[in-house]
Amino acid sequence: MMFTGIVETMGQIVRAEELGFGRRLQIEAPALGLSDVNIGDSIAVNGTCLTVTAKTATGFSVDVIAETLARTAGLTSRGEVNLEKSMRFGDRVDGHLVSGHVDGTGTVVAMDRHAESWLLIVEAPSELARFFAYKGSIAINGVSLTIARVEDAATGCRVWVALIPHTMEVTTLKLLKPGDRVNLEVDMIARYVERMLAAGTVQPRA
Repeated sequence: MMFTGIVETMGQIVRAEELGFGRRLQIEAPALGLSDVNIGDSIAVNGTCLTVTAKTATGFSVDVIAETLARTAGLTSRGEVNLEKSMRFGDRVDGHLVSGHVDGTGTVVAMDRHAESWLLIVEAPSELARFFAYKGSIAINGVSLTIARVEDAATGCRVWVALIPHTMEVTTLKLLKPGDRVNLEVDMIARYVERMLAAGTVQPRA
């Protein structure tokens, strides 16, 4: 499944039930438009691709395994989440190609207002630093954003992104504060380029 990183609406985790393999989340999302959503379809919840296991008139349920919970943020308790249904062939791509497979979590360093916009600074793990570039793409909690600045440090990699008023209005990014953990997905093209470069350093066997 593929996504664009353009959040369709915000939903609310209203119940997080402990299961033997993880948690079952019940999400209310009356504005998402669920008439075309079936059991087994994929929905990105805070940037994490999850499978719909049950459906009501105004919401749906997903099961999240322990491995996913350990590698993501914002999926363990009640609260607001960003939601996006998977793409269909022929859809416009207004953000960038997003797989919904979270590469790691980052920590919010700052959320500063500049006139009508906001500047979000996130510290990402060092192992993801090679995938970030000035004017490149990043998905933060499922939101497609353009990188305004990158700075490497001993403790990790800091990424700056600018948030316009519309993004603040229609996503949960407006709730972020220093110290919060966020889900990060690197640009898919950067991931493939990194793999091709790494493969090129390996000499074929005779």
